[in-house]
Amino acid sequence: MLQKLKENVKKLKQETVPIYHALFDSRTPLSAKIVAGLTIAYLLSPIDLISDFIPVLGLLDDLIIVPAH
Repeated sequence: MLQKLKENVKKLKQETVPIYHALFDSRTPLSAKIVAGLTIAYLLSPIDLISDFIPVLGLLDDLIIVPAH
């Protein structure tokens, strides 16, 4: 279970790049740009709500901030 959770978090962090590009598309609504920007900032920030080396809980906060597919 922990391995699958780590894989999901890694996948979400890889999806940060397309979200970043959507920020600069003129068709993207301002409210979506704000949410996307805050999400990217959180994922790339060295400060985490719950540290990632706390089993399960550390990765769970990332999955709550950025919904999994």
